[in-house]
This record gives sequence, structure tokens and C-alpha cells, in this order.
Amino acid sequence: MAARRPPLILLPPSETKRAPARGKPIDLSALSFPTLTALREALLDDELRAAPAIPAGRLYTGVLYAALDIATLPPGAARNLVISSAQFGALRTADRIPAYKRDMAAAHWRAGLRAPLDEATAGRVILDCRSATYSAAWRPSPETAARTVHLAVVEEHDGVRRVVSHMAKKTRGEVVRHLLLSAARPRTPAELAAAVAERFSCELMPPPRAGAPFELTVVQRRPG
Repeated sequence: MAARRPPLILLPPSETKRAPARGKPIDLSALSFPTLTALREALLDDELRAAPAIPAGRLYTGVLYAALDIATLPPGAARNLVISSAQFGALRTADRIPAYKRDMAAAHWRAGLRAPLDEATAGRVILDCRSATYSAAWRPSPETAARTVHLAVVEEHDGVRRVVSHMAKKTRGEVVRHLLLSAARPRTPAELAAAVAERFSCELMPPPRAGAPFELTVVQRRPG
């Protein structure tokens, strides 16, 4: 059983990003997860090395991040977030990075992410909000999967469920914000689901196979 700590929340990046006009360039040695430095170096061109950098928590501006509104979270709450990145592998919200465009190449990151993310998730209940593209770069071990909950969002209308991408991203941001504001400290996937259920209609499903995470589906019901 995990200790009573806030859940560790794995986020995807967003395609939309701020493009700062001024600021110091990136300092790779100052980023979180320093064992990724060599892998980051391999993807960093001269333009990105010279570009202004800002905290990752401000850089990403997509629907999920607008709903999460990192800047207004309580002090220290954002330390429970880890952001997946095609350019930098994994980031904390305070890591200063430039705006970039890159598709995720899971094979580039898979071996390097194993140790730092295994360490970051040790003993924590994990809420995984990543898409399949980013999940392929790091998958929890079977032991860690027993404490991992993948978050899905569906819209239900007249008993029919479907995924609506824009709404799903917004809801994921709202769920994460709710958890961080609630100061929930779940020790099990069921306790995490109960914390989410305080505000959202949701269903927790057991792992579909051995070594897979739990599935928590938030259901947004549209009136008929």
C-alpha cells in the first residue's frame, strides 16, 4: 500500500505554446531528471539553444493547461506534476525551456526514462493523463501499475458514449486541478477514484490484464 501522499500526476504536453520574445536561453544542466541530459542534447539544435526559455508550467497553453491553471495552484502543489515532452523527455513545471515543435519518438526516450520515472513514481499513487503516444515512452512496471490509474473522459448522450477530444482535454485539466486543490492523499486507486468522484461522475475499472493500470472514466452526461 502506498504512503499517504498526493498522487503523482503524469501530463501530456500541448501543441500550443507561448513563444517568449525575451529571456535567458535554456540551461540543460538545470532541468529536472538530469540523467536525460545526453538524450536532450541529441535533439537540441542551435536555434533552440539560443531561444528564450520560460517555465514549462507557463509554456504550455492548450485546453488542458488552461483548465488546470498552474499559476493559481497552492504553493507546492505543482511539484506533484510531471510533464511528458517529445523534446525533453520529462519535465517539472518549473523547468525553463524554449518553445519547440517535435513529434514524440518513444524509442529515443524509452530506456532513458525508465530509471528517473520509476524513481519519481516510487510509493505513489499515479494518475496518468498521457495519450498513447506519450505513454509508449514510459510504461509502469507491473508493481507500479497496481498503483496507476489511467484517466479517460467520455461524453454520454441518450446512453451512447463517445470521446470528444476538446472536451476530454478540458475535463482532464479540471480533474487534475480538483485533486491538487482537494489535497487528496490516496493510498490506493480506489481512494483516488473516490476523491475524483467528489466532483465528477466517474467509474473505476480494474486492470484489463495483469500488469496494466486501472482505468478511471469520467462521464460527462449531456441532457437529451
